[in-house]
Amino acid sequence: MSLQAEVLVDGKCGQGAALTLTQPISFWGGVDAKSGRIVDVRHPQHGQSVAGRVLFLPGTIGSSSASAVLLELVHNGHAPAAIVLHELDAILLLGLIVAREMGWRTPMALRLDKSRFGHFSGRNVQVSPQARLSVCAEGITP
Repeated sequence: MSLQAEVLVDGKCGQGAALTLTQPISFWGGVDAKSGRIVDVRHPQHGQSVAGRVLFLPGTIGSSSASAVLLELVHNGHAPAAIVLHELDAILLLGLIVAREMGWRTPMALRLDKSRFGHFSGRNVQVSPQARLSVCAEGITP
């Protein structure tokens, strides 16, 4: 299974277990900037970690501080392997742009319609330099 996405912010190619959020999230107060854990107790994926995952986001709950949280995650090595958004979020993506300008290895950010997210749930996903999302041969992750 492979789908073409649109590059929003260029970055390193990534591979990891897909984490498909079922609800939008606020990075400010919803994701711990030190660990990458989802700490919003009202979020369906509370307790899961975005670190090293290919993160599929149906949307974000706005905060001008979301970019700072993502920047911190990149800096401390707990950022997602890649970020796949349904809708462009300029504030969130600013964190990746700043990290890249600082010379840090940043994950690629892509846009893909959320109706396609389910194809990748629970699987290992590879993001190519050409923004192609592919299910890895090993399939379902443990």
